[in-house]
Amino acid sequence: MRRSEFDRAVADEFGPRGGSLLTDLVLSSVGGRTSVDALAAGVDPRDVWLALCEETDVPAERRYGVGRLDPRRR
Repeated sequence: MRRSEFDRAVADEFGPRGGSLLTDLVLSSVGGRTSVDALAAGVDPRDVWLALCEETDVPAERRYGVGRLDPRRR
């Protein structure tokens, strides 16, 4: 997952509250860091995305393949 895909996935899943989740919610599975801190430390965006999904109870069917542009929309 690229960083741009991560950003798109967060926006699609969490809408306007996504930004505050990234800066405020501490994720134990990425070293007890926020998403912003984990990404800055070099943690793979996919790992941060999955940790964020786990912590916020995003259903499994909405965790994979998100953030990618739909090729039919180009």
